[in-house]
Amino acid sequence: MKKALKSSIVFIFIISLFFGFTSCKTKVTPKQETVEVSIPDPDELVGEETRLLLDYLNELGDYVNSRNFPSLIKASSVYEGLGSKQLVIDIRKPELFAKGHIKDAVNILFENIPDYFELKIVPFEFDKIIIISEDGQTSSYTTCLLRLMGYGNVYSMRWGMSGWNKDFAKDYWKKDISSEYQTRLDTATYEKLSPRKLPELNTGKTTGEEILLARVRQLFSEGLEPAHITAGEIFADAPGYYIMNYVRKDKYEAGHIPGSIRYKPQATLGIVTEMSTIPSDKKSVVYCDTGHNSEFITAYLRLFGYNAQTLLYGNNSFMFDKMLAEKESLSWLPFTDSEIEDYTYSK
Repeated sequence: MKKALKSSIVFIFIISLFFGFTSCKTKVTPKQETVEVSIPDPDELVGEETRLLLDYLNELGDYVNSRNFPSLIKASSVYEGLGSKQLVIDIRKPELFAKGHIKDAVNILFENIPDYFELKIVPFEFDKIIIISEDGQTSSYTTCLLRLMGYGNVYSMRWGMSGWNKDFAKDYWKKDISSEYQTRLDTATYEKLSPRKLPELNTGKTTGEEILLARVRQLFSEGLEPAHITAGEIFADAPGYYIMNYVRKDKYEAGHIPGSIRYKPQATLGIVTEMSTIPSDKKSVVYCDTGHNSEFITAYLRLFGYNAQTLLYGNNSFMFDKMLAEKESLSWLPFTDSEIEDYTYSK
């Protein structure tokens, strides 16, 4: 009996050792390699002038990350403000201004805007200064530059004169909306580039205020043409551009220009680690639903030396029918007759 018990104990001991070894084996995991991810220091991504400009704009209130960005106003609000302390500045060519303009508007060309603000008027004597263009595109670009200069009472009229009266809409918004490229949309998700240094400004100025004024003056002197591009130009050579999509995530996923990368609104501009993913050695294109928001963004990027352009009329210029069909489900902003007022105008 004792011998049998002893044999049983030895047997159990051996079995325990066996299962102990095998269970230990199953718990052994291969040694994981440690991969170090290099997170760039934002200070290493910007030159001295860029840092001074960023700091100065933050001191002014960080406009591009505020609730006032972008600064758009409806035609109905402009109409209701006629006769009040409101200044309407029409930046269209004189021949277009002569064919019809808002009552009491003044006609100032884009390149003359800085001198007009600094030498001809006292901007803050007005409750609002409204910038007007044919379609709200160039007026949005202008408004952003003026806001960055510190003129916090400037607005761009949404849709431009096209939203004031159908007589203007037929030559601009109604003529330029298109569905030509909506069958070529892409639904893949594309990632941003790795961070690289922001463009050098090289103004030779030594304070943020001086750098800002020098850069803004430069952009006004360059005119509007370098800041704009059409859908036809992009779809002819999409890989030749760094295309930035500035819409909600669900809209991006529903279809975008091939190769375009989504940048989150109000989470990019002024943030060095985000702006550093935009290449400075390649043309960048920014687009949104209407071209209004992207004009504001393009103005900011060009201020910092990027070769950025806005897609005129945004999604309306290449996927209009899709926007109409999905207007309710995705809150697209197609330009329709409901956006056009029937206000009178002067000649």
